[in-house]
Amino acid sequence: MHQLLNTLYVTTPEAYVRLDHDTLRVEVEGETKLQVPLHHLGALVCFGNVLLSPAVLHRCADDGRSVVLLDRNGRFKARIEGPVSGNVLLRKAQHAAVADANRTLTIARNIVAGKVQNVRQIVLRAARETDDPQDSAQLADTARALANTLRQVETAEDLDQLRGFEGEAARRHFATFSCMVREERAVFQLNGRNRRPPRDPVNALLSFLYALLLGDCVAAAEGVGLDPQMGFLHALRPGRPALGLDLMEELRSVIAERLALTLINRRQITSKHFVERPGGAVSLDDDGRKEVIVAYQKRKQEEITHPVLEQKTPVGLIPHIQARLLARMLRGDLESYVPFLAR
Repeated sequence: MHQLLNTLYVTTPEAYVRLDHDTLRVEVEGETKLQVPLHHLGALVCFGNVLLSPAVLHRCADDGRSVVLLDRNGRFKARIEGPVSGNVLLRKAQHAAVADANRTLTIARNIVAGKVQNVRQIVLRAARETDDPQDSAQLADTARALANTLRQVETAEDLDQLRGFEGEAARRHFATFSCMVREERAVFQLNGRNRRPPRDPVNALLSFLYALLLGDCVAAAEGVGLDPQMGFLHALRPGRPALGLDLMEELRSVIAERLALTLINRRQITSKHFVERPGGAVSLDDDGRKEVIVAYQKRKQEEITHPVLEQKTPVGLIPHIQARLLARMLRGDLESYVPFLAR
């Protein structure tokens, strides 16, 4: 039996979250909309203009429960936590590995290989399932290009070269992403990845899902005592959760992109769920965000067979398992980091 700590997502503008003994009470215009026992919650995520009482912040800090602040489009703004915990010896080993160029490249190479392999699996599956010969041919061509990238990744001599291979794989993938869209293709055309802000519905949907996934990956890193700021593939920058971004790379296609395609192709998300703002920015509306969050939570509860553990595991636990595998490698219990490979 697996237990997943639930995350409470507050999306209603002007909502007020306050503490009521051992429960969180969410109020809108003075009316209680939701009341949740604190022991059911592992994290609190607030979108846009949501008010939090000081008592809520203090209690979450005391309990080790994170509070994440995102803007209304799902872009990360801040993460509020209590004192740093975890194994100082593990963090010391992590920092030593980051300082070692060879170890950093080896770990980053495995992360990129896992990402490219997972993307290729999704592309191959879509090529088999489509009824359109032209789409099938384009997807098959992308799969061949990704296979070539996998071979190049093994030969990368430094991080810059590795990042170049990863960027080319992403470009090829997104160039034929629309071939996997079956509904409202004219609306959900992806002409390359763009963000900050997204300028079309697909990019808006992907950015929102990536923000949710990143929050889970950062929490996973922290949960095993790793420093989420110290990554291997992503460059270190102030305030950037580089390790969270590392862990997310191999899971983008498996969790976020596959879910985006499911939501579009099942018409759970349609053109009506998006709004265009001044300057060309496109974002999900309130109903769209709620639809995506519910689907994301359901996806996390689905079970798959983890290729390393060889047992049924909820999708929501995959970031935590990968963070633990990385920690074991840093401690010397494993020879190398084993990325998650979808089947």
